[in-house]
Amino acid sequence: PGFHPRSPMRTAVLLFAAGLCVLNITSSLKICAFNVQSFGESKANNKKVMGILLKVLSRCDLCLIQEVRDSKGEAVQALVKALNRFDKSNSYSYVKSERLGRKTYKEQYVYIYRNNMLKVKDHYQYHKLEGEGTNETDVFSREPFIVHFHSPTTLVKDFVLVGQHTCPKTAMKEIDELYTVFKGIYKKWKTDNVMILGDLNAGCSYVTIKGWRAVRLRTDPKFHWLIGDEQDTTVREKTHCAYDRIIVHGREIISSVVPGSARPFNFKENFHLTEEEALEVSDHFPVEVDLKPNHRYLLRNEL
Repeated sequence: PGFHPRSPMRTAVLLFAAGLCVLNITSSLKICAFNVQSFGESKANNKKVMGILLKVLSRCDLCLIQEVRDSKGEAVQALVKALNRFDKSNSYSYVKSERLGRKTYKEQYVYIYRNNMLKVKDHYQYHKLEGEGTNETDVFSREPFIVHFHSPTTLVKDFVLVGQHTCPKTAMKEIDELYTVFKGIYKKWKTDNVMILGDLNAGCSYVTIKGWRAVRLRTDPKFHWLIGDEQDTTVREKTHCAYDRIIVHGREIISSVVPGSARPFNFKENFHLTEEEALEVSDHFPVEVDLKPNHRYLLRNEL
């Protein structure tokens, strides 16, 4: 009586246990936003910097990278190619915005994602309003890049990411205008499961208490700010600013957030780097959040 070492019952139990172990590994979906401070050819050719970047990016199922200064488009290609070599258990693709900026200085938004976990349903580049009779100057220095993802492994199946890197001088005005962007997304795709993420310059000298009161994204309680004002998303010891943020809207996505998972990732401490070494990679830490898994889907596919 009892378990025989090779009984079908024992095998089934072991398989189930193994499946649960797999679940622990692939359970939640990690979404990150990282201002990689002027990422272009020179960083892509720096082995040490690329080594650290690969370690950071391979922690994320989906990562918005900002401040991509890559006129030829080769640095991003090299980064994703290296990531696919570095993390062979996943397959990475990317979707990028056009080069954005008012004058000669241009940046791109790039979403790097695991195509074995996520699918891009649609995307669009937000453009300044060119309505007749408006003397309204465009608010954004770099208009948001908006991507609609399908995510079968998470409780929330579909969500929209709005990547934004504000200009420090006009940060509060730009953050407020993201409310209008949100309204446009709802009109276009009829979904309110939206995550706004990136370097919003939402801290220190770029924001004021009085100014916050006029920011609709801040005063509307339907928007949940997951990275608090007290956080530090800067690499330098001497600064303490919550520049980089993750904001979520929508019942489904809000209830899918793993409690306590939203935070800056301090790669300096985690990878035992000096401040100088960390600053070679970026002057920002990435921010991240985990979304809860759909256990039914995972069990069906893992067992």
